[in-house]
Parts: sequence; structure tokens; C-alpha cells
Amino acid sequence: MEELDLLKKAWKKENHSFEQVSEKEIYKMLHKKSSSIVKWILIISILEIILWSGIGILFNTDDAIKSLHAEDFLIYLKILTYVNYLVVGGFIYLFYKNYTKISTITSTKQLMSDILKTRKTVQNYVWYNLSMIFFCTLLGFAIGFLYNPDMSALKEKMAHDQSHWILIKVILILGFALVILISAFWLFYRLLYGILLRKLNANYKELKKIDL
Repeated sequence: MEELDLLKKAWKKENHSFEQVSEKEIYKMLHKKSSSIVKWILIISILEIILWSGIGILFNTDDAIKSLHAEDFLIYLKILTYVNYLVVGGFIYLFYKNYTKISTITSTKQLMSDILKTRKTVQNYVWYNLSMIFFCTLLGFAIGFLYNPDMSALKEKMAHDQSHWILIKVILILGFALVILISAFWLFYRLLYGILLRKLNANYKELKKIDL
């Protein structure tokens, strides 16, 4: 924000007539920066869905399910996949809509409102993805536990263990693995979108000063 800082310093030194010009220049600069940030959010979200789709093609879950003879789950997994693509597609549309709105020259108040809407959309998108990761991990563990032949010995031990200690240990291990996985993805999204959101928030604060 070096250009903005220089402009603000010059604004304070000059007279009132220049103040109005400077205010417009600051608004234009913040508008341009905000538009660029939202554009990058849109681009990253599109690249992200392409990445996950590519990983899904490389690691074919259908083959893994068939190898476990758990074909009954295939239809549900396909429905879940289509619903996920539909929801993510909806978020991408919202990102595009936010970008087109912010790109249009509007009032300071409208730009501030659009920035808040964009931040909220990104936050909801991240929470949705984290929830899906959590749910899919649990589902994958359940399918593996029920159908993987390697789990037969463990299930027999659990059936004969009256203290249920083995079940508790399995739950603890699963819980720990989920915490590590979700934390890793949360850090990934914080790095991916957090930097852009912080810049967007900084623009919002500067616009708020202008609007006062």
C-alpha cells in the first residue's frame, strides 16, 4: 500500500481543494486493488476445483470401492460427488458475481458492502470445504472398516473385548488423524485465501476512513 500511503501524506499537506481530488484518487486506487483481489479469489477457486478433479481422476475411488466389494456405496458416492460439484460451482458463481459487482464503479458505501459480502462468501466456502473433508474422511474410514479384509482381525478383537478398550483406542486414533488432517487443510486455506482476505479487509478499513 506504498502508493496509497504517499497519496494520504500528500493529502494532509495540501489545501482543502486538493483534499477532494485526493479522496477520489484514494477511492479509485482502493477500488482497483479490491477488484484485483476478488479476481484472484475467483481464479484460485477455479484452479482449486481443477486440481481436486485431477486428483480424483488419478486416484479412482470407484476402483478402490470395487476392490473392497462395497459397490452398494458407489451410487451414494456419485450423488455426493455431484452435489459437491454443484455447491462448489455455486460458490464460484458467487465469486464471479462479486467480481463483476466490485469491478463496476460504485459509491464508497456500495464498495464497502461488496467487500463484506465477498469476505463472507469466501469464509463460507472454506467452512464448507472443511466440512466436506471431515465427512468424506469419516465415510472413507467407515467403508474401510466394514469392507476391508485387513480389518477382520480387529473387528474380532473388538467383539471379544468386554472392556471396549480397542474401540476407544480406534476412536482416539481416528479423532487424532481427523484433527491433524482438518488442521492441515485449515492452514492450507488460511494461506491460500487468508492473505487476500487480509488485503481486502485493509481496503475496507481505508474506505471506512474516507466514508466518515
